[in-house]
Amino acid sequence: MTHSVIRSLNLRPCATLPSCLILCLSLGGCGKKFQPSSGDVPPAQVVEASNSALVTVDKPEQFSLATVGKIDAHARLNATGSVNPDIAREIPVISLAGGRVVDIKARLDDHVSKGQLLLRVQSPDVTNAFDTYLKAVNDEQLANKLYVRAKDLYAHGAIPLSELEQAEDTENDAKADLTAADQQLDTLGVSKDHPSSILNVYAPISGVIVAQNVTNAAAAGVVYAGTSTTFTIADLSVVWILCDVYENDIPRVQLGQQAQITVDAYPGKVLTGRVSDIGPVLDPNIRTAKVRIEVPNPGGILRLGMFVNATFESAAKKTYAVVPAAAILHLHDRDWVYEPAGGTQFRRVQVEAGDMLPGGMQQILTGIAPGQQVVSDVLQLEATLEAQ
Repeated sequence: MTHSVIRSLNLRPCATLPSCLILCLSLGGCGKKFQPSSGDVPPAQVVEASNSALVTVDKPEQFSLATVGKIDAHARLNATGSVNPDIAREIPVISLAGGRVVDIKARLDDHVSKGQLLLRVQSPDVTNAFDTYLKAVNDEQLANKLYVRAKDLYAHGAIPLSELEQAEDTENDAKADLTAADQQLDTLGVSKDHPSSILNVYAPISGVIVAQNVTNAAAAGVVYAGTSTTFTIADLSVVWILCDVYENDIPRVQLGQQAQITVDAYPGKVLTGRVSDIGPVLDPNIRTAKVRIEVPNPGGILRLGMFVNATFESAAKKTYAVVPAAAILHLHDRDWVYEPAGGTQFRRVQVEAGDMLPGGMQQILTGIAPGQQVVSDVLQLEATLEAQ
C-alpha cells in the first residue's frame, strides 16, 4: 500500500523515505478521530511573567547607595486658580438722573481716584427738581407770612384758635416740602446757587474701571431706555483667587488657612493670602470645589483673569523622606527611584517628589520611608542598563 501511495504521488522511494514514514503515521491515525467530550477542558498553560520593576546588572557594587533621610515639614497642597475682583470692592457708578450723555471724562481700564469727574449728563430730571425747589421756597415764604399774620390776629382776638392752628399746619407742610426739594437737589448733586441742567457724575471710590456701559450721546439713568450703571470701578488693592480643589483634597483646606500665591509672570515673587471661603457645592463634571483666597495686591501685579499657582500649608508638621535629587528618575510624568532587591537586582519604585531642599536633596511625599536605601545616581544605572 505504501509503494502504491508513493507511485501515485510520483515520488522516488530513496528520496522520500522520511516523508513516507510521516505519511504512514498520518494515514494510520486517520481512522481515529479525536472527539472531546463536552466536559473536557484543555489544560491551562502557566506562563511565568517577568517582573518589569526588577532590573539585573552585572556589577551591582559599582552603584553607590544612599540612605533615605527624613525631614519635618508642613504638608502642602498645590492648586491652580484665577484672579477675580472682590465683589465687596466692586462698585457701580450710577447716574441718579436720566438723560443724555454729553461728555465722558474716563474710559475702560483707566485708574481713577475717588471724587474724579467721570461723565456729564444733560437731564430734564435736574430741571424738574430745581423747579420743584423754587416752588417750595415760594410756598414756604407765603405760608410763613400767613402764619405770622394769623398769630397777630389771634392775639387781638380777630380770629379763632382753629384758624391759627390751620395756618401753623400750612406753614409746617410748606417747610417739609422745601426740605424734601432741597434734599433732592443734594442727592442729584445740583447746587442751589448755580443751577444747571448738566449733571456731573463722580467716581465713588478709587480703583480701576473694569466695565463701561455708556458712550457719548448715549442715554443714562433708568429713563429713556438707558442704563443706570454707567461704569463699574473695582478696588484691586485686595483681590480674590478662586481655585479648584478636588473632592479628596478638600479636608486638607481650612478656613483662615494661609496660602502662598505665585505667578509665572513674576518669578520669585510670592504673595500670601488667606482662605476666606470653601464652596459648599461641587462641580458635577470635574468633582472640584471652589476655594476663595483673599490676597493683598500691592502695586496691582495681580491682574484680573491671570492664572496663578496656590500652595496651601497645613498647620501641623509631618515627617517626610529625603533623598538626593540625583536619585530620582523623571519618566513619563512620574517619579521613580531604584532600591536594592538582593543579589544583582534593583527594584524600580514609584514615588511622589516634593520640594527641592538645600544641598542637592529633594523631599519625597510618598513611595518610600526613611531608613531605606536607594541608588544615589539613577542616571548612571539607567546608562548601564541601556548598554547591556
